Amino acid sequence: MFTFQTPPPPPSVFPSLLPFCHGCLYCSVNMFIASLLLLRVVVQRFVQQKLYVFLQHCFGHWPLDASFRAVLETWLSYIQPWRYTGEKNPQADVQNRTVPEKWASFVQENLLMYTKLFQGFLNRAMRTDLVNAKNALMVFRVAKVFAQPNLSEMIQKGEQLFLEPEHVLHHRQARVFLTPAHGGSFLSSRQPAGTDTVFKVKSHVYSLEGQDCQYKQMFGSELRTVVLKLVQIIAQARQTAKRISDHSAEVAANNSFLSWFSMSSTDTSYTFSGGEADDMGECVKKTHEFLDKALDYLCQIFRLNSGQLSQLMANLASTEDDGGSKQLPDCIQTENGFVLTDLGRMQIINGLRRFEVEYQGDPELQPIRSYENAQLVRLLFRVSSFFNDRLGDHMEALCARQDFLGCVGRHCLKGSSAAQERRRSPVPRQARGCPQRARVTLRALASYRTLLTLLLLYLLLASLSFGILSSSALILLLGLLYELLLILFADKPKAQ
Repeated sequence: MFTFQTPPPPPSVFPSLLPFCHGCLYCSVNMFIASLLLLRVVVQRFVQQKLYVFLQHCFGHWPLDASFRAVLETWLSYIQPWRYTGEKNPQADVQNRTVPEKWASFVQENLLMYTKLFQGFLNRAMRTDLVNAKNALMVFRVAKVFAQPNLSEMIQKGEQLFLEPEHVLHHRQARVFLTPAHGGSFLSSRQPAGTDTVFKVKSHVYSLEGQDCQYKQMFGSELRTVVLKLVQIIAQARQTAKRISDHSAEVAANNSFLSWFSMSSTDTSYTFSGGEADDMGECVKKTHEFLDKALDYLCQIFRLNSGQLSQLMANLASTEDDGGSKQLPDCIQTENGFVLTDLGRMQIINGLRRFEVEYQGDPELQPIRSYENAQLVRLLFRVSSFFNDRLGDHMEALCARQDFLGCVGRHCLKGSSAAQERRRSPVPRQARGCPQRARVTLRALASYRTLLTLLLLYLLLASLSFGILSSSALILLLGLLYELLLILFADKPKAQ
């Protein structure tokens, strides 16, 4: 007869646990420790490594905009597990809450998640527009997290363990790799904890970066230089935000009914409406707050003294005094025109310098502005085109004369050359050399500001008993006298 026997238990990765009987306290403790070790192996192999590769790729390839906030918060959540343990210390301030010492092993076993990714974030921050309040907020968030008391010391301790000389571990490695499958036990006597910690830190770094990795210390001299550059960029962004705030406040103050009477030229580069100016001022305030706090936190993390900061501020102030905001960005001249350098791109991103971009085409064909009447623009363009087609040759002959009438004709029909001299944009040479024909330009009459000024002048003259024809003649005479004065004062420096 056949007899049925109980099959042997399945093989296990922890064979040393099988000889113990069920219900034994020693067996339960052994199983619990084994599950913890298995959980640590699973987390390191299937979570830590893939998350590190994903975050490192995002840090290097994600667009330099505010959408990076989602990736940033994922990273900050992983490196702060103590925030989600539920432990509360009511006597400790939220700003000054110390990282518990029991998390030192987590920091050391995830060293690259702190150091290497922090270096990647520094590289992003140096290429980001920090005048933007959302980008400034991300720099503030990272600086605040790493400025937590006791965290920088834990990171430094982990770096010291990783940089421990290899020859110290040679006589210990045989014991480290001894697993229960080779006759060892998880509950056997162990060597000092420092040996295991060093091995864990090194195995963490080598498993993620390889055996031939060149590790850069987070608190080394090389990264400290990068931090000083970031501090200088933050200071530049603060000054740029201050200039924008001052300009928006000036625009908001002048954005009233009386601003319609201003005869100065309109700068469309920094023009804001009332609501936009208020929003701009609010964003600039937030930018100032975030950058100021981020600067303080960076000084705490890397122990920057006041002398270094004052030297950086002095260099920045000297650059600003030289008219950096009015100079062109750093670029080089090539056969195809100007080409921006890396320094020039950084200057444009942070608003330190900019090209004076102006409309380079036909002034009569530029887009209709918001302060112009569209129907009047089109009507006056047809009228001026009619006169230019009929009288174009006569106007050219008038401008060619070398007497006073020729000077008046060139000023009124060709416009002042000051606009050409103010051009600082890197336009092609062919565009610069194009001559401008003499013509009549009536587009200025389509501006709401000009129309309102003429209406008020007519009302003023009507109150003085002037008729429509006499008022028109007087306005034309005043305009002619004004243009003559401009011609005289414009030609006076040339005569000298």
